[in-house]
Amino acid sequence: MSIMYVRKDIGFNTENSLTLRGWFYTPKTTPAPCIIMAHGFSALKEHYLDKFAARFAEAGMCVLVYDNRNFGDSDGESRLEVDPILQIRDMRSAITFAQQLLEVIPEKIGIWGTSFSGGVVLAVSAIDKRVSCVVSQVPFISGHHKSLRLERPEKWPDIRKKYDDERRSRLQGNAPTMIPVVSESSEKPGIMRQPDATAFFKSVKKWPNKVTLRSVENSGEFEPIGTIKQISPAPLLFLVADKDTVNTTDIAFKAFKKAREPKKFVLFSGDHFDPYINQFEICSSSACQWFEKFLLGKNIYANKKQERVRAMSKL
Repeated sequence: MSIMYVRKDIGFNTENSLTLRGWFYTPKTTPAPCIIMAHGFSALKEHYLDKFAARFAEAGMCVLVYDNRNFGDSDGESRLEVDPILQIRDMRSAITFAQQLLEVIPEKIGIWGTSFSGGVVLAVSAIDKRVSCVVSQVPFISGHHKSLRLERPEKWPDIRKKYDDERRSRLQGNAPTMIPVVSESSEKPGIMRQPDATAFFKSVKKWPNKVTLRSVENSGEFEPIGTIKQISPAPLLFLVADKDTVNTTDIAFKAFKKAREPKKFVLFSGDHFDPYINQFEICSSSACQWFEKFLLGKNIYANKKQERVRAMSKL
């Protein structure tokens, strides 16, 4: 069997000299377009990103996969803290790094995000016009709308007080308050209590089931829907589960309507965590076809033209 791609460990620096680590996939033929990938809320690259990256590399594209700052193999303090603003900046650093690699065509950069990073790629592509193509899978759309679904308004003053108390505590030098990401019981604290959420996250043994309390505050302030109109002219693909109970389906519809062309909406059957196993084929194939169309389109045309020339020369 011929080798379709090579994967190697890689690290690169952000603008503030923080090192992010991950994998770089090189296809059989280079230079090639490059897809930048990072995971969602507290997840690690080992949470099935290798499956998606391999699919894209087999199709002839370079892929840069990395752990978000403060998580996994990447550096960063405070550990286990989700910060969407810094994640946006880090993905832009990833683009800069990828563009300097000899294996990469610098004008052909695609970005792929899932769940929370699905919101990050929306924000990145709205402001960074080096992005040629975007795929956002089961995307985080609006922290405000998510807060409305999770907590009644009368509870907000108490939640705000908890955040303010945490800010004072950390300023005084105390360790950040940690909270569980998933819980198997409604009696125990946890950001997510869906059984499939627990199965997904705990499928990677080294994943720690906790994040800082500030991660929740940061997420509630993240509003990628506010800049979605600015993504155009980069082609945008939405991959949305029809029964998503984490990043709800109706909010994804609302955001997609705001986006400008070119765009495409793919609705698949399932819940938030189905793209990684149960609906991997439709999600990976749809994303791959989108990238092939807008990143490999000229190359594909050139290859077909060369094939016709060779066929005519044999007549």
